[in-house]
Amino acid sequence: MELARAHMSEHEYKYSQPPVILAVEDDDDNLLLLSYTLESLGCKIICQKDSSLTVLVAKEYQPDLILLDIVLPKLSGIDVVRCLKQEPLTSHINVIAVTALATAEDKERILKSGFDDYISKPYIIEDLEAMVNYYLCKKMNPSINF
Repeated sequence: MELARAHMSEHEYKYSQPPVILAVEDDDDNLLLLSYTLESLGCKIICQKDSSLTVLVAKEYQPDLILLDIVLPKLSGIDVVRCLKQEPLTSHINVIAVTALATAEDKERILKSGFDDYISKPYIIEDLEAMVNYYLCKKMNPSINF
């Protein structure tokens, strides 16, 4: 978040709302870790375990970023991201895969399915923070090339 703040004027930062991040994860421990990490960055978190509702939640809350697991009980993250990217109200939202699928083939398949980025579990918290900051900066400052 510090990087995002560095690219905002004092006026923009003072009056802006905290970024909203939708985290979709079926494992309680992983969801808790994501929540703590994102809250420490000053983000507002919407936690969701039911992937079948992700598109509806994203349409309603218009999050600044979505962190989405791939292996989920109802709809896979790949199915969810395809729906998000086809929906006009959510197609512009960046989606990061946060997954235990860690082979090069998995990463390629996941990125080709519509995800904007990928981080594998277990991840280093600083790497996740850097990735989140990058996408929030990009959203807040679309005219700047990162």
